[in-house]
Amino acid sequence: MSSATEQKSRATDLTQLAINTIRFLSVDAVEKANSGHPGTPMALAPTAYTLYTQVMNHNPKNPLWPNRDRFILSCGHASMLLYSMLYLTGYGLTLEDIKEFRQWRSHTPGHPEVTETPGVETTTGPLGQGIATAVGMAIAQRYLNGIFTAEGEKPLLDHRIYGIASDGDIMEGVSSEAGSLAGHLGLSQIIFFYDDNKITIEGHTDLALSENTADRYRAYNWNVLKVDDGNDLVAIQAALKEAQRETARPTLIVLRTHIGFGSPNKVDSHEAHGAALGPEEVKLTKQNLGWPLEPTFYVPEDVLAHTREAVNKGEAAEAEWNVRFNDWAAKHPEKAAEWRRMSEGRFPLGWEAKIPDFQSEDKIATR
Repeated sequence: MSSATEQKSRATDLTQLAINTIRFLSVDAVEKANSGHPGTPMALAPTAYTLYTQVMNHNPKNPLWPNRDRFILSCGHASMLLYSMLYLTGYGLTLEDIKEFRQWRSHTPGHPEVTETPGVETTTGPLGQGIATAVGMAIAQRYLNGIFTAEGEKPLLDHRIYGIASDGDIMEGVSSEAGSLAGHLGLSQIIFFYDDNKITIEGHTDLALSENTADRYRAYNWNVLKVDDGNDLVAIQAALKEAQRETARPTLIVLRTHIGFGSPNKVDSHEAHGAALGPEEVKLTKQNLGWPLEPTFYVPEDVLAHTREAVNKGEAAEAEWNVRFNDWAAKHPEKAAEWRRMSEGRFPLGWEAKIPDFQSEDKIATR
């Protein structure tokens, strides 16, 4: 075997090891809590791995860097997928935090809470809320660029907003309204995966959903792509690259996955949706995917070293943007002062004078 082939083989093996680490951190955490959702993290581990280690510009050491790419897990019930990635890439979560999943006062609550966990961009629990929040974030980005970017200059903020939505998110009215608005405004910085696993907590999606979701989003003026296998890393990366090239529309990537992937008896079953797999099924799943039965919460050292490379990448990306920001601030000192004021949450001078003064005889709409 040639040296180049050996390196590629090692990289492939390490990638698969990292993906299975994400899966079994999620499985073991739900099992320990005897509560939660193991199936979607098992299915979406390849996508989360690709986003956090290969695609997104993010700095785990500074989760609030203004130009970071955002990630929104709209299907918040699959929170262990997000917590696994935040731990592995170095956001400050510890393995003990993972072990305390869903426990009182832990940093890993059942659904992601923006004030509890570094790296969580928004609270997601009610289905559809994450998609709607992503649209709001994209509008805010465009608004800020309108204020701070001078004509002919590169936009100060050019980050993207990535996310994952479930069948339940897609069914909600709030996601439909927000999705329509995103298409109308051409918010091309939004790139969402639709986890098309055809399972809800009640059973197969046929119970409640028979539409062609891809066609609906095309009608909203979204760029719709398709990946037929949620384990196909090459296809996932190709879809993301195509989405990044889109400049006029948001993108929905319809991703066919199998909930509970690797579980011999619960794959493609609603039983993997909202409950622990159970000790025997965990054992069978680990055996099926070649994972050691003990210790639980096992994280290979080379996997942690590999995923923590996100720290160096993120610090370099932020440093590069800071140079661009400082150059901009030097050219536009008044705008830079306004940026600082807004960033610090301070009201502008004289804001009270702009409060309208209504009189009792004024005729106004009161809705």
